[in-house]
Amino acid sequence: RVATEPSCGIGNFMGLVPQSMEGIRMYGVELDSISGRIAKQLYQKNQITIQGFETAELPDSFFDCVIGNVPFGQYQVSDRRYDRYHFLIHDYFIARSLDLTRPGGVVAVVTSAGTMDKQNASVRQYLASRADMIGAIRLPNNAFTRNAGTGVVADILFFQKRDRAALTEPDWVHLGTTSEGYHINEYFVQHPEMVLGEFTEENTQYGKQEITVKPIQGAILSDQLHEAIGHLHATIEELELTDSELDDEADTSVPADPTVKNFSFTNIEGQVYYRENSRMHHMELPAATAERILGMIEIRDTVWKLLDVQMNNGS
Repeated sequence: RVATEPSCGIGNFMGLVPQSMEGIRMYGVELDSISGRIAKQLYQKNQITIQGFETAELPDSFFDCVIGNVPFGQYQVSDRRYDRYHFLIHDYFIARSLDLTRPGGVVAVVTSAGTMDKQNASVRQYLASRADMIGAIRLPNNAFTRNAGTGVVADILFFQKRDRAALTEPDWVHLGTTSEGYHINEYFVQHPEMVLGEFTEENTQYGKQEITVKPIQGAILSDQLHEAIGHLHATIEELELTDSELDDEADTSVPADPTVKNFSFTNIEGQVYYRENSRMHHMELPAATAERILGMIEIRDTVWKLLDVQMNNGS
């Protein structure tokens, strides 16, 4: 299986991959150079690039899963493919993560409660047109106080990518009202057991009343999470081979490396491979031709590395 973590920081999620998923190939993207270099040192088998998620050249419908704690903020990221949607940064990360995931794959992210609760439903409509919601967990406002020093209310969202458009719009696209009169996402109205606290209102620093989730006194968050996750049910489907792949007894292709540009050559253990979407195919070439192409690949990769160094140094 192949997974990616946008905004991976120093790789905390990578370090917590369960034993049953030890064979997974992990790809990380991190904007901050210090955090990214720490992650590279800690998880040297993983492919980690130091750049913005919006500039990372990752293939659509490729990854089995995308995980992470996306950046929260009231600002947008410039990406020509998504600019017309005017997504805030956390919504952009979820939307692009879903597009990177193959049908049947899963996206699991921590995001601002604004994704589910904002009046404008456009981001939820975008997500619902591409995926089914496995479930959502609303965290209390003290969940990140110790780690990040913030009292923001966050959700953990779980989506499973579909291979076709939905015929109907699910309830979680819309907002609803609790019996206490709180206007929140309809999913949490119907599933109060997935809210790990009690809804209340508080005054913000701007003198505005805002809905928050107060922790339940004496409750242990890890126990609450374990119980809530027990309500989630989904199966990650294996990627089905096409008839041509099943019939090809001499298939020498390997799973594609997302860091290799699509429709380009690469060197794998001294052999020439050509990437085409999710597979890299071994090229049967005359020895002289293969040697020449391997030399050109080395020159190309060296030039790219030099350009990356210059950009990182601000040259």
